[in-house]
Amino acid sequence: MTATATVAGLADEVLDWRFKAIPASAWGVSVRELLASRPRLSDFGTPLLTLDAGALAANLETMAGYCASAGVGLAPHGKTTMAPALWERQIAAGAWGITLANVPQLRVGRAFGQRRLQLANALVDPIGLRWIADELDADPDFSFVSWVDSVRTVELMSGLLHAHGARRPVDVLVEIGQPGARTGARDIEEAVGIARAVAESPRLRLAGIAGYEGVVAHAASPRDLEAVSAYLRKLVALHERLTEAGLYDPSAEIVVTAGGSAFFDQVVEVLGPLASSNVNVLLRSGAYLVHDDGFYRGISPFGRSVGDSPLISAMHGWARVLSRPEPDLALLDGGKRDFPFDEGLPTPQYANGDPGPVAGASVTAVADQHTFLRLDPGSTVKVGEVVRLGLSHPCTAMDKWSLIPVFDDSSSTDPIVVDLIRTFF
Repeated sequence: MTATATVAGLADEVLDWRFKAIPASAWGVSVRELLASRPRLSDFGTPLLTLDAGALAANLETMAGYCASAGVGLAPHGKTTMAPALWERQIAAGAWGITLANVPQLRVGRAFGQRRLQLANALVDPIGLRWIADELDADPDFSFVSWVDSVRTVELMSGLLHAHGARRPVDVLVEIGQPGARTGARDIEEAVGIARAVAESPRLRLAGIAGYEGVVAHAASPRDLEAVSAYLRKLVALHERLTEAGLYDPSAEIVVTAGGSAFFDQVVEVLGPLASSNVNVLLRSGAYLVHDDGFYRGISPFGRSVGDSPLISAMHGWARVLSRPEPDLALLDGGKRDFPFDEGLPTPQYANGDPGPVAGASVTAVADQHTFLRLDPGSTVKVGEVVRLGLSHPCTAMDKWSLIPVFDDSSSTDPIVVDLIRTFF
C-alpha cells in the first residue's frame, strides 16, 4: 500500500477516550464522520492544542520555494511532528525524504509507506539494524541512510549485518561533530579514518557526510553565526578530502547534509556550492512547517535575513480560566502535560477572541496541569473564559497530543475544524 493510501486510512479510525482532544460526544464515530459535521472550537474542551490550515500551507510553500531557488534538497526532520499526514504533504511539496531520530520513529515511517528515510543517528542496536536489513532486502525501492562517527560503529554494523546475512549494503554518512557537543567525529582526520573503514566494509556503502550546526550555537549573534559558519566549513573540508581520496562509493548518490530550523541560510551559503549532478545537499529543517511564537520566530532565517515571506506560527494552545484567586493572577487549565515550555513559556494572545483582556499579561510559570497567568488587576478576564496561547518550540508540543484539530482560521471567533492530525510518538 502506498504512503498516501495508508495516511488516507487514518480517516476511518474510530474516536474514543484515548484521544484527549476529542469530546465524549464524538466517541464512537470516525475521524471522517466527525469532520463531516464541521465541528468548531466551541465543541471541544480545554486544554487543547490546535494547528492552523492556512499557516501550514503557507509554511510548506515558503520552504519548498526557498529550497528550490537555493538549489538544495530537503529531508525534513519528521521527529518534530511524528505525523505521517504532514510528512506526506512535505513529500508532495518536493521533499527528498523524511529524516528521523531512532528506530521506533523509523518503524512509523515504514508503517506509513515512506520510501526514503534518513536516520540522523548511528544505528548500533542489533534488533533495529537487523530489522532495517530485512526491510531493505524485502523492498528494492526502499532507500535508507544512517550516520557513523567511529570505526567501532563501522565494525559493529558490519559484523551484525554479516551475521544476519543481509544482502543489501547499508548506506552510511560520516558525521563530523563539535568538541564538547553531541555525536560526531571530533576532527577531520578522525572522520577520514572512519570513511576509510566504511569503504573497506562489504556490508556498508559510503554515501556522504553529515553534521548538525545547531550544536554550535543557540542564538543568532554575529559571534554565534560565525561559529556556525566555521563548523560548516569543516564539512566542506571533509567532503573535499573524501572526494580527493576516492572514498565515496561511485554507485551511491552522494549526500551532504546539515541544517536544522535555525541556521539553514548559512548551510545554503557554505554547503550549497557543493551541490552538483552527483552531490545532493540536503537540509533537515523540521520545525518550519509548524513554526512557533517563540524560539523559532526569533531565530529562523526567515525572520532574520531571508526573503520577504516569514513563516507563520501554525500552533496554538487553548486553556480555560479555572480560578482568579488574586486580582493579578489567573490559573488556566493547561500546563506542562499539554503545552511546550522548554524553549520559553506560553504567551497569552486572546481571551474569548479579544486581545484586550490579556493586554500586558504574561505567563510566569507552568505546573503539570496549570498555567500561571499574571494580569493587570483591572483585567476583565473571568473564570470560565478561554485564552488562546502562543507557544514556543513545536518539537515538544505535538508529542503531548495523539490527535490534533486543524482550524480553518485560528484567528476567527469560533473556528471550524477542517482536519485532525494523528501523531505517533
